[in-house]
Amino acid sequence: MAAKSDYYDILGVTKNASAEELKKAYRKQALEWHPDRHKDEKEVAEKRFKEINEAYQVLSDSQKRSAYDQFGHQAFTPGGGFAGANPFAQSGRAGPFTYTYTTYGGGQDSPFAGFDFGDPFEIFEQFFGGGNPFRQQQRSVPRYSIKIDFIEAMKGTTKEVVIEREKRTIKIPAGVDEGSRINFGDFQLSINIKPSNTFDRDGDDIYATLKVPYSMLVLGGETQAPTIDGDIKIRIRPGTQPGTMLRIREKGVPRLHGRGRGDEYIRINILVPDKPTREQKHLIEEMGKRGL
Repeated sequence: MAAKSDYYDILGVTKNASAEELKKAYRKQALEWHPDRHKDEKEVAEKRFKEINEAYQVLSDSQKRSAYDQFGHQAFTPGGGFAGANPFAQSGRAGPFTYTYTTYGGGQDSPFAGFDFGDPFEIFEQFFGGGNPFRQQQRSVPRYSIKIDFIEAMKGTTKEVVIEREKRTIKIPAGVDEGSRINFGDFQLSINIKPSNTFDRDGDDIYATLKVPYSMLVLGGETQAPTIDGDIKIRIRPGTQPGTMLRIREKGVPRLHGRGRGDEYIRINILVPDKPTREQKHLIEEMGKRGL
């Protein structure tokens, strides 16, 4: 039997990774290895997808992570060699996961023996807000896709679609991500999002670049910055360095399965004129002579 891969390596994180880093790593890996994106290598992708699910399900729980750090994969197999009764015999929820612990009864059994990693596609649904593509095939539920604008994904939208020659009005909630699936009962909808020329998304956070004149970086001032809710006024401090990141709280992505929003990060860069005027050239030359 082949040895299992290290859970930290599977998610691509270090052993000191925070809960937020684990969540971002899971999101990235799960989207990348979803079997729907690897139809030519579905068996390989499904295996990898299940490994990603196992890794996150263990490392996102402090007790299971501690046991894994100490005993490795043996902590989750019967007869793992740990003395004592199972103090974890229970069932319930841990974040987006359903978990179950089973006591085998023997004094030498692992307290995590019989740990049920659950359905990885169900976990994907709970984590991203979508449906299990394998389950929907079994139920013969039609699956469609729709492409929406970045801002529509951020703020939510209502669309008219034609399903089985019938016109339907559907609501897409604010905060959906690329690859999200929405179950409408008699059909499922896969969301594709057009890239934005202004914003990039990372989880619940949004990133944008703002170019300002060199004089504003040196002397400071006020300017307009883009957000998904429209431009807002921000202040640039004197002496701001190119590449500085400004954080605007609660201006990021609305949380699909929770309250509040992520943050927006604005990267400040220098606005370089494409065709400087004669006066601008003269000023720049003078600045160069003075070492500025």
